[in-house]
Order: sequence, then structure tokens, then C-alpha cells
Amino acid sequence: MASEDVKRSESAVSTIVNLAEEAKLAREGVKAPSYAMLSIFKSLVAGGVAGGVSRTAVAPLERLKILLQVQNPHSIKYNGTIQGLKYIWRTEGFRGLFKGNGTNCARIVPNSAVKFFSYEQASRGILYAYREQTGNQDAQLTPLLRLGAGACAGIIAMSATYPMDMVRGRLTVQTDKSPYQYRGIFHALSTVLREEGPRALYKGWLPSVIGVIPYVGLNFAVYESLKDWLIKRRPFGLVEDSELSVTTRLACGAAAGTVGQTIAYPLDVIRRRMQMVGWNNAASVVTGDGRSKAALEYTGMIDAFRKTVRYEGFRALYKGLVPNSVKVVPSIAIAFVSYEMVKDVLGVEIRISD
Repeated sequence: MASEDVKRSESAVSTIVNLAEEAKLAREGVKAPSYAMLSIFKSLVAGGVAGGVSRTAVAPLERLKILLQVQNPHSIKYNGTIQGLKYIWRTEGFRGLFKGNGTNCARIVPNSAVKFFSYEQASRGILYAYREQTGNQDAQLTPLLRLGAGACAGIIAMSATYPMDMVRGRLTVQTDKSPYQYRGIFHALSTVLREEGPRALYKGWLPSVIGVIPYVGLNFAVYESLKDWLIKRRPFGLVEDSELSVTTRLACGAAAGTVGQTIAYPLDVIRRRMQMVGWNNAASVVTGDGRSKAALEYTGMIDAFRKTVRYEGFRALYKGLVPNSVKVVPSIAIAFVSYEMVKDVLGVEIRISD
């Protein structure tokens, strides 16, 4: 046992020394073999932590938003943000406010990790191509190029984790009075596969992809552009030593989230409604035209838009916008700030211009 303890201690010391040597080589401009992989791992961890922290902080508003988006218009239970939160508290208790949050974190951690990592890799690739095309090796990413990098990152991350998002929506909607209960994410996945087939796991994928372009793309583009503008112009003394304060970063993230979510919101409503189609005995599903209470079926994204506007009016495309607005601003802001703070703690240094 003593010999094994010594070996483990020597291994730990060796690992620390190796990391220190790699950090030294990196500072001197020399790439050690495992330095790139270590940087990638730290970047993924930072993105995952940022996503988990931000979503947990606003989980009650996230659940209320989805309930408002898909609730039966013939049986209104949630009439607004305050009333909706009170109703959940009264009927389901404290745990009801966080229903589906575990599944959301299980989805959002890998989603955010892949999204942030993909954005940085896409930014490097786009910047390299842009410099080669213009012949200017000092060129920097424009807002339009950042939009493209953000959109690529969002599509990759969303597609990779979409089945988890689909079942998360259903887990979030079900209540204690639902006639059929999903017991968890794996039970929901297996049930959907068995009863509806593998294609059902990607219901609503198309509006999600389309919505990614303005939502994620504008989030990154507005956030990065605001940061660059503040650092260059230094208005109102907000910048010291070329660094933004946490408060300023929060403001940048809030502005980015507001722009992105407002433009893409109708696509999010359609996505959620398409995810509910085919769910037998759903507790809260979109129903028909008022004469028939049968569950409403959609043949595709355009059909979902058309029937939603016809039967419920144009305002139905913005159901849940208020709690989403309250939620998305701190959520996006916390995600960006958490990501950068975790990167600082882990010693990740990412330079798009390298």
C-alpha cells in the first residue's frame, strides 16, 4: 500500500510538472504536444459550466415560458408571469418550479460546451480564410463574420443535443395530474423511440435551425462587437487597462440576449408546439379550431405557423415572451460571464488572431 501511495504521489507530481512545462512552452510560443488538447478540454469545461449555471438560475421562468407556449387555449391555467409562477407554486410546490431542470442541465452542459468551443474554432477558420482572401494578415473579424461563426456554432450544438431538448420539453410540460408520466430523460427517450419512432426525436428541428441563425448568431455578434467597441472607445470610463468589468460584461450579454431572442421567438414557439404533436395523453397540448377539442396535428413548420395564426391569432406566436425576456437576459449574461471567469480560473488563453 505504501509503495502504491508513493507511486501515486510521484505520478501526481509528474503531472503537475508536465503541465507547468507545457504552460511555460506556451508562453514562449512553443506548442507542446498535449497543450492544444488541454486547451480544448478547458474550453469545453468552461462552456459546460457556463450553460449549467445560467439555466439553473432561471429554471422557473424557463418552465413557465414553455407552459405558456403550448398550453391548451380552451383551458387557460397560466395568464402571466407572476400568476403563472404562483399557480405552479400552489399546485406543484417548490419542486414544480424546477421540473425539467435536471434534464435541461444534462442537455445544456454539453450543448453550451460544444457551442462555445465550435464558435472559437469557427472564428479561427473564418478569420484565416478572410485574411487569405483579403491578403491582410492584420484583419479582424467583422460583425457579419462573427454572425456566421455564431450561427455555425449554434447549429452544430443544437443538432448534437436536439433529442434531449425534445424530451426535455415534454418533461417540463407534464404535471402531477398528467395521465401518462415520463419518469426521466432516459425513460422519455426510450418511450418516444418505441411509440413514435426515431424521427420523432427531431420534431421541430427545422424551425430550430432557422432560429439559430438570428438567435445564437446575433448573441455572439452583438456581444463581441460591443466588447470591442467599448475597449476601443472607452466611453464613460467603463474600461480600465483594456479589460471590461463584470458589470459591463453582464450588460453586453444582456443586450446580446435581448436582440437575439426577440427576433427568433416565433420560431421557438413553433418548435415547442411541433414537439408536442404525437404525444398521447399529453397534459398540455395545442388543440384545434375551437369547435373540435381534438389534438392539432402539423404537417410541417409552415403548416404550424398557418394554423397557429388562424386559430389563435398572431399574438400566439409570442406567447411566453414576457417570462422569456425576463429569463433570457440574465441567462445569456451569466453564461458569457461564467464562461470567461471559468476560462480565467483554468488558465485558458484564446486568441482569435493567432
